[in-house]
Amino acid sequence: MQLGELALRLGREVEGDAGFEVRGVAGPEGGPGDLGFVRSRAHAAALRHSALGALIAPPGVAVGARPVIRSPAPSLDFARACALIAPQPRPAPGIHPRAAVAEDARIHRSAHIGALCAVGSGAIIGPRSILHAHVCIGEGVQIGADCVLHSGAVVREGVQIGDRVILQPGALIGGDGFGFELNEQGRFEKIPQLGRVEIGDDVEIGAGATVDRARLGATRIGRGVKVDNLVMVAHNVEIGADSLLVAQSGVAGGARLGDRVLLMAQSGVGGHIQIGDGTFIGARGGVIEDTPPKSRLWGFPALPERAWHRTQSLLARLSDFTRRLRRVERAIGVDGNEGSK
Repeated sequence: MQLGELALRLGREVEGDAGFEVRGVAGPEGGPGDLGFVRSRAHAAALRHSALGALIAPPGVAVGARPVIRSPAPSLDFARACALIAPQPRPAPGIHPRAAVAEDARIHRSAHIGALCAVGSGAIIGPRSILHAHVCIGEGVQIGADCVLHSGAVVREGVQIGDRVILQPGALIGGDGFGFELNEQGRFEKIPQLGRVEIGDDVEIGAGATVDRARLGATRIGRGVKVDNLVMVAHNVEIGADSLLVAQSGVAGGARLGDRVLLMAQSGVGGHIQIGDGTFIGARGGVIEDTPPKSRLWGFPALPERAWHRTQSLLARLSDFTRRLRRVERAIGVDGNEGSK
């Protein structure tokens, strides 16, 4: 594809040779026929000795003699360019002879069911959806159009999945919620998990992530939510549209996350908590009470951003404060150990 054609499809403009033939996409190690991107002047300086033939770069950032597509969002446009230049291969429609598909399952003729997949009774697989090898679909599952389920994904009975959903390898949707009660003998007795999971359109669930079915009713993942690898979403959780849950974060049962909530890595939300729209929770933050919209929280227990920074600053100076306090105690003749007696 010529650089000028690519720029036209991206809605951008070219500086330099619009007839440059883009043969591939690459990082700094790429060759003369490859397209790369830079985010900033510092990034461009690091590519000074790269053999990349063309770049996508912000306006005003010098890239040498290379032809360049100017973009205010180089990384985003590079991602779109990758999809155009190096599209992912698509398996042919049809059901592999080594797949096990229930007789009453409804598989659209344009869908692909890979080798050793299992599709349960009453399941529905929508148009152009792809089940790669070793995917397991339970009874009564509904999967919409243009979904991609990678190898090892498991969708248990009664789960409803919208359109253009991606499940990465090993994702488990609809496993039992973690529910037990102590019985008369002081032993844990399992609570039946009779609900379901509902996943909206344009959701992606990462490798090894789990979304538990509800005890009653539904666990709901809203439109456009992105869930990273190894994330835990417990029973009866509701996550609003366009939220993002980063690796190893977790949401306890019954919590409600609003739209556009961002949970950074290893952060957690306690059970039955309400998180307002647009809230940001920093890495390893732990939220144990309701939060208003557009909160920015850090630490455990999570504090508003400014309060957390003040606390960290004070902690860093704690040893100095202790030395000063001891000097004062000595000066006034106070035994610093008296308070501990």
